[in-house]
Amino acid sequence: MKKKHDAETVDWKSKYLRALADYQNLEKRTQAEKQEIRKYAAEAVTARLLPALDTLTKASTHVKDTGLELALKELYAVLSEQGVRKIEVLGKPFDPHQMECIEVVAGKDNIVMEELLPGYRLHDKILRVAQVKVGKTLVSQEV
Repeated sequence: MKKKHDAETVDWKSKYLRALADYQNLEKRTQAEKQEIRKYAAEAVTARLLPALDTLTKASTHVKDTGLELALKELYAVLSEQGVRKIEVLGKPFDPHQMECIEVVAGKDNIVMEELLPGYRLHDKILRVAQVKVGKTLVSQEV
């Protein structure tokens, strides 16, 4: 009788430990999912702000206004705090995952010569690809 009781105790203890481990794994997964959601919560709003940011940036190049430049600086700071980073493209090799080639121009083969519209990433996720002009060595043909 004692052996049967001990075997049941071991069996129940084993089941309890498995259930506890499953619960702890569920808690860890849930925490990881919550962190992931928090990390990318600003994605939709940020993506909607990018066209306004582009317009303000273009306006600041034409209108030299201290207030506008200060507002832009603050907006860039807020975006940076949220994990938004501009994708640096000028002088770099063309990368179709981060860039969209709008035009091929004379220049070094496969090197970005000009940025038409900046690209941005949120942490490790691309919000918008950069629109660029890519260089191509032009070969003159003699007839």
